[in-house]
Amino acid sequence: MGFFKQTIRDVPIEHKTVLVRADYNVPLSSDGTISDDLRIRASLPTLRYLLRHGCKVVIISHLGRPEGRDAALSLEPVGERLAKLLGQSVHFVNDCIGDRVHQAVKKAPTNSVILLENLRFYKEEEANSHSFAKRITHDTGARYFVQDGFGVVHRAHASTQAITLCLPSVAGLLLEKEVTSITAALENPKRPLVTIMGGAKVSDKIGVIERFIANADHILIGGAMANTILGYKGISMGASKVEDGQSETLDHLYEKANEKTGGNADEFIILPQDVAVATSMQPDAERQVVDVRSVHATELALDIGDQTIEQFSNVIREAGTVIWNGPVGYSEIPAFAVGSAAVATAITADATRTSIIGGGDTADFALKWDTKHGDSFTHVSTGGGAALELMAGEKLPGVESLLDAHR
Repeated sequence: MGFFKQTIRDVPIEHKTVLVRADYNVPLSSDGTISDDLRIRASLPTLRYLLRHGCKVVIISHLGRPEGRDAALSLEPVGERLAKLLGQSVHFVNDCIGDRVHQAVKKAPTNSVILLENLRFYKEEEANSHSFAKRITHDTGARYFVQDGFGVVHRAHASTQAITLCLPSVAGLLLEKEVTSITAALENPKRPLVTIMGGAKVSDKIGVIERFIANADHILIGGAMANTILGYKGISMGASKVEDGQSETLDHLYEKANEKTGGNADEFIILPQDVAVATSMQPDAERQVVDVRSVHATELALDIGDQTIEQFSNVIREAGTVIWNGPVGYSEIPAFAVGSAAVATAITADATRTSIIGGGDTADFALKWDTKHGDSFTHVSTGGGAALELMAGEKLPGVESLLDAHR
């Protein structure tokens, strides 16, 4: 499946100064160190390609949600980690516009990497300011813009949309891989296509569920999302998290599912038969498995139960393609990560199966679970919201604004 935008392979970038938008919004530990460098590692193929072609590479990114300048959200530690992973020095500049940036880029030799400071230290970034984007391109002296920050392309910000009005703009290798992997898995999958949905809210994933109903052969649902649907079906979920006001939405989704399956929606959308419960969400909470119709008023459903694990695993083992978006339990506590671990085990049992892991919490869990750092899966997405919107078939501003592929 061809990519519909031009990439760094399609333009004469040799020996040019290239501005790269990466997504280095990495999770930080309480001491300020990087706890997961997936997004930094994922950017390496694009950076290495540019360096092989004699480019001077200038990287821009954001980190967190700062209110003005915030030393705790500086990208300097990211630059240090990037240098180790890349195997060469990375020059960090503690601003993203201004004469300091201009001089650093101008003096940098060929095949060098410069990382600029957090874009969100300036409110103009999220305001999609054209003048801010123009200032970045002017001060860096870049000849091309490369969008490689998949995790931000669903936002119309200065570094995703406005900047494409200032420079010829193409996709990096990570962005290309993200879009083609997710799109192909939905539009041209190896059958059966099994999708797994978890997480907290039905309302956050309506578009994705509709797309899955249209394209998938089975939908497995766990997590708090399953609690909401079970509640909709008249089952008391005790003290569990249940999203209110979703009856009309679920009426619509089940109508679609029944239309597709000739009235067999309950065999197509598979919900938990049993759940693991506790009376609190404390780390030492004891796991107890009960039928979904036996959840007491004081109990919280925090994971899928043993029968459901077996049922989900059997469906997954028959799949040619699996798309997983959202843990099926409260996986932050080991006792309630059992279901998600079983799902991951079933997905990876067959190396020929195509497996796409949605970003966000699903990717965080998969990477911690996988001893191969994510390589057990076909593709682990670096973008939570972006992956969700792409799966729902929505257009992504940061992708749409790039140069169209040659036909």
